[in-house]
Amino acid sequence: MAKTWMVRAGKRGALIDRFRQDGRVAIGWSEIGSLADATTRAQVVARVKAAWPDWNPYETGNNAGQLHRFRSEIQAGDRVVSYDPDLRVYHVGTVTGDYAHEPSFDPEFPNVRPVQWAGEAPRDALSVTTKNSLGSVTTVFQVPGEAAQEIEAVLNGRSAPAEPALSEVAAEQNLFEDLEAKAAEFIKDRLAMLTPRDMEHFVAGMLRAMGYKTRVSPVGPDRGRDIFASPDGLGLEDPRIFVEVKHRSGAMGAPAVRSFLGGRRPGDRCLYISTGGFAKDAMYEADRASVPISLLDLDDLVTLALEQYERLDVEAQRLLPLKRLYWPA
Repeated sequence: MAKTWMVRAGKRGALIDRFRQDGRVAIGWSEIGSLADATTRAQVVARVKAAWPDWNPYETGNNAGQLHRFRSEIQAGDRVVSYDPDLRVYHVGTVTGDYAHEPSFDPEFPNVRPVQWAGEAPRDALSVTTKNSLGSVTTVFQVPGEAAQEIEAVLNGRSAPAEPALSEVAAEQNLFEDLEAKAAEFIKDRLAMLTPRDMEHFVAGMLRAMGYKTRVSPVGPDRGRDIFASPDGLGLEDPRIFVEVKHRSGAMGAPAVRSFLGGRRPGDRCLYISTGGFAKDAMYEADRASVPISLLDLDDLVTLALEQYERLDVEAQRLLPLKRLYWPA
């Protein structure tokens, strides 16, 4: 069966007019030369490794996969889609021939496939689900079947399946929640990669963002706390906050919490952070403690980090560099 492929027209659709005028779709990777004799994925991987020896396995595999897809998986008779961001339309055509290496088309985009263009599908006529499936930044990928059918329907003058306004809103909200959840997991991955010492400094940075002055205990015996925080930094003003940071995979139990609380006096406040979480007996121990104590696991730490991120100083942001993503309200 014929498949439908997305082939992006360079950065911001810079080549889309050339695609249409010359009856081509093209991709870059010009340093690799012709792929005419690279008939297997393994051969393409070898070419990529030779051209970019410093790439990690993911970069090598991802780029080789796209090249092999364009060189060998796309077949004559398949549909191809390319996006024009200026006009907000998807140009749709049919692949009419085999792969070719044509530097004359564009020296930076010499790998081409011939295409007979059939028409356009306006982005605004498509459902949120289909627009999402076409949103990958990957240069070459196969369009899911339902999205391909919807594009064909719009191309042939038929409306996309009707979606009530609430369905559109729900689809956008589901997509946002999915991205938000994935972002949180990636942030947890970054925090988990910090060294124990860097984690202590990051937690101290969050406390500074909340208005406290902090002291991180030097390497070695920490006198029962990793971080001390107070309004004046000297402990002469309340609250006096004692912080223990355990950056490890295992959950902390009641004995660890009990040991940390030992020696604390009325008026002290305690914060115990364990990126490996807490056992039930540790939570019970904290609930019945005479000194107020908060237990934070890795999920709690991410939530607090996002709440305080804009107020973090340069040192703390350096340990967890993040960038803002805007989303329609």
